[in-house]
Amino acid sequence: MAKAPVLTPQAEDFPRWYQDVLNKAELADNGPVRGTMVIRPYGYGLWERMQAEMDLRIKACGAENAYFPLFIPESYLKREADHVEGFSPELAVVTHGGGKELEEPIVVRPTSETVIGEYMGKWIQSYRDLPLLLNAWGNVVRWELRPRLFLRTTEFLWQEGHTAHATREDAAAYAARILEDAYRAFMVDILAMPVLVGIKPSYDRFAGAINTLACEGMMRDGKALQMGTSHELGQNFAKAFDIQYLDADSKQQLCWTTSWGSSTRMVGGLIMCHGDDRGLRVPPRLAHIQVVVLVIRDEDGAGGVAEGIHDELVRAGVRSRLDDRVDTAFGRRSTDWELKGVPIRLEIGPRDVADGQAVLVRRDTGEKTPVPLTEIATTVPRLLEQIQADLLAEATTMRDERTTDVDSVEGVLEAASTGFARVPWPVVAGEQAAARLGTKAVTVRCIQREDGSVPDDEDEDGLYAICARSY
Repeated sequence: MAKAPVLTPQAEDFPRWYQDVLNKAELADNGPVRGTMVIRPYGYGLWERMQAEMDLRIKACGAENAYFPLFIPESYLKREADHVEGFSPELAVVTHGGGKELEEPIVVRPTSETVIGEYMGKWIQSYRDLPLLLNAWGNVVRWELRPRLFLRTTEFLWQEGHTAHATREDAAAYAARILEDAYRAFMVDILAMPVLVGIKPSYDRFAGAINTLACEGMMRDGKALQMGTSHELGQNFAKAFDIQYLDADSKQQLCWTTSWGSSTRMVGGLIMCHGDDRGLRVPPRLAHIQVVVLVIRDEDGAGGVAEGIHDELVRAGVRSRLDDRVDTAFGRRSTDWELKGVPIRLEIGPRDVADGQAVLVRRDTGEKTPVPLTEIATTVPRLLEQIQADLLAEATTMRDERTTDVDSVEGVLEAASTGFARVPWPVVAGEQAAARLGTKAVTVRCIQREDGSVPDDEDEDGLYAICARSY
C-alpha cells in the first residue's frame, strides 16, 4: 500500500498545499479573532531575517527608523478625501475606552500617512530639514473580507516608509530608488525571486497617490503576488497636513511626499514561489537555519562528531542547527526539516563516523552526497551560494516560460489562465478592456517599458502591461 503524501500535491490543489505547508512546517496558525494570525517561531525566524535584510537596504537609502502610534484620530483620515474613501471599507474603529464612549472615534492604523504627515508638518521648518526620510516597523489593521495567512490578514506586520522632499523630481527619484535599491534588490538577491517592476494603472493607485510603483512576483501556480509598493503622493498630504518649508529665498513652499511598504506577505510569496510537494525551500541567504546537522544514532562517537561539525560551521559564519534528538525517529526528524526547507542537511551516524564522512543532502534538488568530515567547513559555504543561485535561476525560468506575449484582450485571458500575459498597454488601457479582464479575475499588475524598466507615467509611448490573476 502506497504511503500517503505528507502534503497535498500542488498540481492537485494548490491552495490546500499552501495551507498544508503552513501547518506541517509550523509557520503560522489562525489567531483567535477572524483574520488574525499567530506566527510560530520558525515562521517568525524567516520574518526576522527579512526585517534585518530589508532594514539594511532601507538605511542604505538614507532613511532612519522611527515609531508612530497605533491609534489615529478619525479626523486625520478625513483630511485627505481620496485616502479616507480608499480605506473606509477596511477600517477598524474604536469608539469606547476606559469604560466610556470616546469624544472622537479612534482608527486603528491601516497605514500611517496621516499621523506621520501631522508630525512632518511640525518637524519641517526650512529647506535645511529636507529631505526628511523616515521608516517605521510595526503592525497595521485592515478588515479583510477573505483573509489568508500571510497573504491577506486583518492584522499584519510590515515596514512603511514616509519621506518629504523639496521638489517633485526629488520625491519621484526617491520613490524609484526604494523600489529598485531596497525592494527589488532584496527580493532578487535574498529571496531569489525575479520580480517584475513597473507602475500601476492610474485607476489602481494607492489612495491619495499620484503614482504607484510595484514589484510583482510569479507564484508556482502562475498567479501574481504584489510584493512591495512605493508611492509618489504629490502634494496631497502636504496640503492636508500643512507640510511646508521655507525655501532659500525665504518663501513658503509645500513639500512633496512619498510612502512605501512591504509586509509579512513576503513570507507567503516565499512559500508559493519556491515551495514544492515536499514543503518549503528556503534560499540560503534568507534562511535563519542554513544547515541542520542531524545525528542518526548517538553511537561510536557520532553525537560528538556532529557537535564538532556544528561548532565548526558556526565559526565559519554558517547559521547551523544541531539536531541530536535521537529519542525521536530519524525519519520523522529528516521529514520535518525537509518540510521547513532548510537548504542543507548533514546526516551523521556511526557508519559515517567510521568512514570519516557525513551525508550532505540538498533540499532544493534532493541530491545526496558523501563529504569528508575535513572538507565540510569549506564545502558548505560554497554550496549555499550555489543553491541560492540555482533557486533564482529556476524561478526565473519558470516566470519566463509562463509569460506569453499577446496582442489582444482574448490573448490576455488565455495566457493568464496559466501565467502572465505581456500585452501592449493601449490594448488594455480602457475601462471596457479592464472590465472584460475583471470578469475572469485578471488585472493589470504593472506597466513597463519594453526593456522592463519603470516608465515615468502611463502616457509614454511603447509601454507594455503585465496582466495576471493574482492573490
